[in-house]
Amino acid sequence: QVQLVESGGGSAQAGGSLRVSCAASGRSFSNYVMGWFRQAPGQEREFVSAIRTNGDTYYQDSVKGRFTISRDNAKNTVYLQMNSLKPEDTAVYYCAAKYYSGHYYLTYDYEYDYWGQGSQVTVSS
Repeated sequence: QVQLVESGGGSAQAGGSLRVSCAASGRSFSNYVMGWFRQAPGQEREFVSAIRTNGDTYYQDSVKGRFTISRDNAKNTVYLQMNSLKPEDTAVYYCAAKYYSGHYYLTYDYEYDYWGQGSQVTVSS
C-alpha cells in the first residue's frame, strides 16, 4: 500500500508560480511512476505530467515549457513546479502512483493505483 499526501498549491496571479508536492509512504518509491492530474470544476480529470522510474518526464501539451515535474527518491517525494501560470490552470491537482518500470507512457487516470487527496490551485487574472 502507498499513501500519498499532497502539500503546496494555493493562489497566484497569472504569470506567477506555485509548487505542489506529494510525499509517498511505503517502500520502493523509486519503482513507481508518479503522475500529476488536475480537475477543474465541471470538467473531467485530465493528465498533466508524469515521471518514470528512470527519470523520463512527459507533459500535457498545454503545460509544456511552463511546468516541471521532478522526484526525490531519497525523500519519497514528487514535485510539480508551475511557472507562468494561467487562469485556465485553476483546478484541484492530484498526484498518483503506479508500480511500473516499463516503457509505456501512463497518461490515463485508470492506469494509476494510488491517489493523493488533491490540492487546490487557483490562478487569478
